[in-house]
This record gives sequence, C-alpha cells and structure tokens, in this order.
Amino acid sequence: MVLSAFETHVPMQQRDHYTSIEHFLDDDSFRRWVLSGHDQYQWEEWTVDNPERAKRVEEARIWLLAMQIPEETIPSNEIQGALHNTWIHIRTLEATASPEPSTSWYRAWWWVAASVLVVGIALGSLYRTRIQEVPQSQLSQSAHEAEPNWIEKSNTTEYALLVMLSDGSSVLLQPHSTLRYPSQFSGPSRKVYLSGDGFFEVSKNPKKPFYVYANELITKVVGTSFRIKAFTDQRDVEVVVRTGKVNVTSALPAIRSEQEEVLLLPNQGVRFARQNGTFEKIDDLTQEKNLTQDQSAIEKLSFEFTDVPVAQIFKTLEQAYRIKIDFPSDKLANCYLTTSLSDLPLAEKLKIICESLGRKTGYHMNENQITIQTNGCN
Repeated sequence: MVLSAFETHVPMQQRDHYTSIEHFLDDDSFRRWVLSGHDQYQWEEWTVDNPERAKRVEEARIWLLAMQIPEETIPSNEIQGALHNTWIHIRTLEATASPEPSTSWYRAWWWVAASVLVVGIALGSLYRTRIQEVPQSQLSQSAHEAEPNWIEKSNTTEYALLVMLSDGSSVLLQPHSTLRYPSQFSGPSRKVYLSGDGFFEVSKNPKKPFYVYANELITKVVGTSFRIKAFTDQRDVEVVVRTGKVNVTSALPAIRSEQEEVLLLPNQGVRFARQNGTFEKIDDLTQEKNLTQDQSAIEKLSFEFTDVPVAQIFKTLEQAYRIKIDFPSDKLANCYLTTSLSDLPLAEKLKIICESLGRKTGYHMNENQITIQTNGCN
C-alpha cells in the first residue's frame, strides 16, 4: 500500500466514533502509523487511554498488516485451494439461506457480502497459519521493521550484557536474548521489544510511559526495576517486579478483552500461560523457589549504602551489572558515602555517586567498561 504524502487529518474527537475495522483502514494517518511508525497525530496516546479502544485498534492493525503480506509468500496451490473452498462455502450459504422476498439489489448485496466474508475467513486462516510460524515478539515489531533508527542487540555470549537506552534506562540482557529499541525515543511513549530474558531499570518519566512487548505480553511502567522472561520456545512468560510497580496485559485482543490489567508491586510477579492465555499472579516471590533460585546478582544485591567506602560501592555495581569500573583507588581511599541507589538505572546511580564526590568527578562509559575521572572526595 502506497501512502499519500498529503494525508487527510482526522480530528482525534472523530476517532472516538470509530466502531469498525473499516473506519480505521480508511484513515490515512492510522495506516501510516501502523506501517511506518510515524505517529504525527498521537495514535499511541489515543489508543492506550482506553482498553476497549485499544482492542479495536489492535484488530484493525492485524488486518492492515495481514494485507501487507506479499503475494509470493503464499504458494499458488494454496491460493487456488482457498478460492475453491470459498466458492463451496458460498454455495452452501446460498443453499441453506431462508427464502425471503427481496429485490434484486438486495440479493446482489447479500452475495457480495457472503463472498467477502468467506474470502476473508479463508485468507485469514492462511494468515493465521503463517503467523504461528513467526515469534509473537517479531509480529509486534513488524510495523517498525523499516525504521532506520531501530537497533537490535542480541546477547550471544554466556554472560549478561548491559544495554543503555537513550532515556537513561538500562537493560541487563541475559544470554540467548534479543532486545529491539530505538536509538532515540520520540512521541508520547517509549517502546522496546524483548525476546528472551532481561532485567529492566527504567528512568522515571510520568509523561512518557515505558512499554515492553515480550511475546504475548505488554508490560507498562513509568519508572521501576523488573525482570521479564519471554523465550519463544518456552510455554510461560514471567514478569517479576523488584521495585516500583508495573501493569501487565495481554497483547492478544481476544485475551485482553476478557482479562483486566495485572498490577504488580515490589516482590510480586505474574506467570502467563501461552497455551491457554491465563494469568497466574504471584503475591509472594519468596514462595516461588524456581524464580528465587533463578535470580541474577542485580536482583539479589542491595543498593542501600550507609557510610560505605566508595570503592566498595563501585565493586557492588561491577558485580550487579557485569561491568568493569576503572577508578583511581588512591584518590578515593578515604571517601565514604551514605545514599540509596535502589530503583535507579545505572546511569543515574553513577550520576549520584559522582555528584556526591564533587564537581570535578565524572564518568565515561564504553559498552561494559566505565572509567571514573576524579580528584577525590570533598
């Protein structure tokens, strides 16, 4: 589908009256948002304000993306088979329909409507078959594949990999996991896509909520630390909160319409069964041995420091984030610090430490290597 450079702007108030998929598909700005990620008219903000509205938007989005599947991806014999079955269904519908007096135009309309309905069902079946072969996290990203400023980071090592985002948030990406994120966040929200296992520390920004799309789940936060396990080859998706709070909901419209958001507070979690689409809330993580035994260092360590040597604080950060911090130990030998660094991403932790030491202290980060420049504490 080619999008016109001169779109017709539909006022946001008018969108409130959209009740069918056709309403959305006829809207130039909606098609542009779904297919290119361009959100000039605040579709993201309008969508997340209302769960029922989000359901309609998701259904229209799926239909629009289905329409973009190249014809060559479906073998001709499958297309012919689908069309053959379509006409059989149409004849069956016509034969079983109750005879009623009607005008010729009504008969023609009914025939066209039945044809469209059955063709849609047939092609929808093909689409759903194809969709099952693709990880859900990749489907969530499909509207952004063409974006030149999206970054995909895969951890192919045997150790956790630190990923820093443009807003100051940090993600500790576990082995065999992949994170997709924009080089710069724009628009009214911040969105990333996870496949695998990642521990998130989100920079606080109430005006721009942070969304993590992971398989069939959407996790919404403002500022907090939490872990998501969402491997495409595992039956469950798990979200565990360390600090703050998050809202978890299904990315699938049918499930989302039946299931309210699951609110998680510190030391709570949720397990989503992918096969039947059910949520199991975990109110006390200490009772879940599988989850507690699987915790990484960053989830176990405390970031509350009372009169602790700065060198020891740096060692704690090294252990938590699997990074190397170079600092002049001689200049910091007599420096102690009392501070709380909980519920803060790494960049903000480092900023607080440096500001506490004095104006002439700063840091430089190069991937998993951090260098501290300082003349010592005040």
